[in-house]
Formats: sequence, structure tokens, C-alpha cells
Amino acid sequence: MSATNNIYLVGMPGAGKTTVGRQLARRMHRSFIDADHEIEARTGVKIPLIFDIEGEQGFRDRETKVIAELGRQTNLVVATGGGAVLRPENRAALKEGGIVVYLHATPHLLFERTRLDHNRPLLQVADPMKKIEDLFAERDPLYCEVADITINSLGGSISHLVRQLERELQKQCAA
Repeated sequence: MSATNNIYLVGMPGAGKTTVGRQLARRMHRSFIDADHEIEARTGVKIPLIFDIEGEQGFRDRETKVIAELGRQTNLVVATGGGAVLRPENRAALKEGGIVVYLHATPHLLFERTRLDHNRPLLQVADPMKKIEDLFAERDPLYCEVADITINSLGGSISHLVRQLERELQKQCAA
């Protein structure tokens, strides 16, 4: 594991990064940070408003800054935003900052989990399922590129998923 010893959870919106991250951090006695929530706390507004005012580019600039700053901290479990992997500098910071875990889920499951969530500006379109499929096609190779561990987030018990992830992390640390 790297010097900062962080664990980064990456994946599409609805993959379970925040839910899994909170439980994993609790079980591993680490601090948990949701990068999107950190951006909201720093700006004092919700992400959809940032998108409205600054556009996706402005939001991504803020996201890059937060990821870089979190990489200088230690013993964190970090849930990244779904698009954090889009920028090469973010992928490099994640790889340098610790172990990267890709929570993989199918586009259909992601749609089911996010269809009623209005806090996801990229999914506020006429055909959100098509948008999820397009985002998945773009991002899945980037998640795979950066991931040290891939876990299928296919539903079922969160505690089972967290225990499975803990076992995979132990293998990584032993290697």
C-alpha cells in the first residue's frame, strides 16, 4: 500500500460507494470522506447548483482539487464522485494515494438505484437509462484501468459486500 494508506472507492453513480465506504471505514477504524459531500461542504451549495453556475468543467476543477488534497492525508476511506476518473491527473492521484476499489454494477441496476435521485445533474435528462449506458461505456474502462480491486456491487447485503472487500484488501496488504 502507498505511503498515504488511503482506500478510494470508484464507480458509477448508484454503485454504493458512500454506503460501502461508511461501513468499511467504521470496520477499519478509519475516517470516511465522500468527495462530493466535501465539495458541497466547501462551497455551501449542492452539486446541481455548482453544475448550473460553473458547468461540469467548474465542478471537475473542484473535484480535482479535493482529490489532490485528500491524497495528502492518511488512513482515509474516500468515496469519489462517479466522474473523478475522467481526468488523468485524478487517476494518477488515486493510484498514488492508496488502493483503488472499483465497485462495479450493471447499467440496469445503476438506473434502478438512481432513477428517483434528483441530486445527480448528469442524469437529469429525457432518457436517463441511455445516459447511464453512455456514461458506463465511457467510464468503465477508466475504472478498470485505475482499480487495484474490482468488487461486484450487485445488490444483496451491504455488510456481506464490505466483508468481501475487507478480505480483498487484506490480500493486497499481504502481497
